[in-house]
Amino acid sequence: MKYDFDTSIDRRNTDSLKWEVADGELPMWVADMDFQTAPEVRAAIETRAAHGVFGYCVVPDAWYGAYTGWWKRRHGFSMERDWLIFCTGVVPAISSIVRKMTTPAEKVLVQPPVYNIFYNSILNNGRQALENPLRQEKDGFAIDFDDLERKLADPQTTLMILCNPHNPVGEIWDKAELQRIGELCAKYHVLVLSDEIHCDLTDPGCDYVPFASVSDVCRANSITCIAPTKAFNLAGLQTAAVVVPDETIRHKVWRGLNTDEIAEPNAFAVTAAVAAFTQGEAWLDELREYLFRNKKLAADYIGREIPQLAVSPAQATYLMWIRYLGEKGTAAEAAGYVRRKTGLYLSEGTQYGSGGEGFLRLNAACPRAALEDGLQRLKKGMAAYSEALSSMY
Repeated sequence: MKYDFDTSIDRRNTDSLKWEVADGELPMWVADMDFQTAPEVRAAIETRAAHGVFGYCVVPDAWYGAYTGWWKRRHGFSMERDWLIFCTGVVPAISSIVRKMTTPAEKVLVQPPVYNIFYNSILNNGRQALENPLRQEKDGFAIDFDDLERKLADPQTTLMILCNPHNPVGEIWDKAELQRIGELCAKYHVLVLSDEIHCDLTDPGCDYVPFASVSDVCRANSITCIAPTKAFNLAGLQTAAVVVPDETIRHKVWRGLNTDEIAEPNAFAVTAAVAAFTQGEAWLDELREYLFRNKKLAADYIGREIPQLAVSPAQATYLMWIRYLGEKGTAAEAAGYVRRKTGLYLSEGTQYGSGGEGFLRLNAACPRAALEDGLQRLKKGMAAYSEALSSMY
């Protein structure tokens, strides 16, 4: 490999959200990676920093070209320049869109288990979260379309937040599934807000389908949030984009983003995004291969060494959705016990809505030695948890 993903980077004492943990603890919870971003991106940021003047910034033509070029080249989707709006992050954009495109007490549909911050964006803005739970099947998770149609038919439902690819279950929705979602939402006058931030983190050989690329219906009734932040580990730079093909919807979204003051870049936001999308392709391809091997190593280890757990099949993200198989205790209790006994910090499935209560989420985006350490801690912790349960019952 040309790029180094094995070297451990010490992130303690760097004001890292992920690494604000006790000494000896190993955090594998929040969705950021323990790799340095692409050298090409770091070099671009260093050049910008060396200039030494950090005044107000505009969004240049290079930014639009970087996004449209990447999506055409990597995902076969031709976006027009005018569809793009800069924003400081996908989550701020989602909250702004909920406020601007719905009214208080209306219902916003989500498909749990799903990214927990969707609920914050809905509930904190005085809207109701309406759940269309995914169905667990042998080979992954599926959409319950009968339930989806019933929920969309409710006149109080005005917005659907789609997660494509889906966090935390790692599903890549195919064209037929997305087309069906688009047709149902159009039928019942429900706007689709598609969060596609994980789209570049699919397994090698697996491609995602942009929702707005599926059909004229999907394009005309959609808002899409995209960013380089997950794929290139740039979340702290606050850089993202909103894609809105329909002119009328776009004007409303633009007004909302500007009213909420989240439509202006900081001094590094444009530089990092342009470098990632114009120079980071080779690095990303190697990263995807490394992540795929990490996930396979973890799935094989858990399947072989930890009988209390089973990994759900997935094709995207670096997050592993792990089912708790124990007849006694709960996944949430197990996560807490494992952390207390071994220092391994995982996410509890309960925070991701209906259907998440029997699961744990593990972030495998780290050097392989750290992953192996985490898996050994997980084995030790689960064995101790099972022993503790046995003594209680």
